[in-house]
Amino acid sequence: MVFLISLIQFLVRAFSILIIVHVFLSYFLSPYHPIREAVDRIVRPFLDPIRKIMPRLGPIDFSPLVLIILVQLLGTILVNLLLATI
Repeated sequence: MVFLISLIQFLVRAFSILIIVHVFLSYFLSPYHPIREAVDRIVRPFLDPIRKIMPRLGPIDFSPLVLIILVQLLGTILVNLLLATI
C-alpha cells in the first residue's frame, strides 16, 4: 500500500512538473521543436478539454494552472482513499 501511495505522489509531481515545462517551452521553443512536440503530445490531451471550457483572458492562458490544481486534487483524493482502507 505504501508503494502505491508513493507511486501516486510521484506521478502527480512528475505530471505537474511536465505541465510547467510545457508552459516554459511554449514561450522559448518553436512549435516544431522535437522536445516541445513530445511534451505537447503528453500534456495537450489534458489541456484541450479545459481550454474548451475556460475562456482565455487576453494573452493569458490559465488552463495549465487549472490542470495542475485538478491533478493535485485527484492525487490527494486517491491517497486519502487508499489511507482510509488501511
